[in-house]
Amino acid sequence: MGNTTGNNPLIFCAVDTTEIDRARMLAAILARTRCGLKLGLEFFSALGPQGVRTIREEFPQLPLFLDLKFHDIPNTVAQAIRAVVPLGLSYVNIHAAGGAAMMKAAADASRDEAAKRNIPAPHVLAVTVLTSLDDTALGTVGQQGPAAVQVERLARLAQNSGMAGVVCSAHEIETLRAACGPDFILMVPGIRPAGSATQDQKRTMTPAQAISAGASHLVIGRPITQAADPAQAITTILHEAA
Repeated sequence: MGNTTGNNPLIFCAVDTTEIDRARMLAAILARTRCGLKLGLEFFSALGPQGVRTIREEFPQLPLFLDLKFHDIPNTVAQAIRAVVPLGLSYVNIHAAGGAAMMKAAADASRDEAAKRNIPAPHVLAVTVLTSLDDTALGTVGQQGPAAVQVERLARLAQNSGMAGVVCSAHEIETLRAACGPDFILMVPGIRPAGSATQDQKRTMTPAQAISAGASHLVIGRPITQAADPAQAITTILHEAA
């Protein structure tokens, strides 16, 4: 189970912006509320590694999850992991669908590069099935469904390939806890506080439901970042989760 202190925050807030000042503003709120920051493709495509460094230098204790979902041949993914290790990340992710060799190469690269630099190695997580995909959508891309079966298949492969955990839908938490044990990290997007719109996520759950099921970390974006008072939104979510 996650917690709300130190470098193991319950919530990673998804900050999807191309504007460094907005990211810095939200990072300041997250640092005060003991949450982590998830930076993804939108941020990284616009601002690159220097954008991440800017956040890291200003908020040295803020846990960072770099959500780029690497998926390529093993050597390419390993080199990409080596390139981001110096950014001071808590988590980085890759696609489990890239296979066992790719995942093993990524895990090895994270540990090796961190050791060379004498810094903590980021945990490498594997993305199982995107939360925007339901059973029907899985079939259209040729993956065997239902989604829950594919998620468990990929999670077991990820664990056997050296991944610290997976990114999964809240609806697979209980299954993966049973399959992969209590120490396997479950990073769970698609979390929507009670009364929030689901938007483009198809497999969602409330914070309280996800924590009760056994999530390690919750990924929450727009319910926080688009709130009139993001800090109050976080407080409300933490209260709901408790």
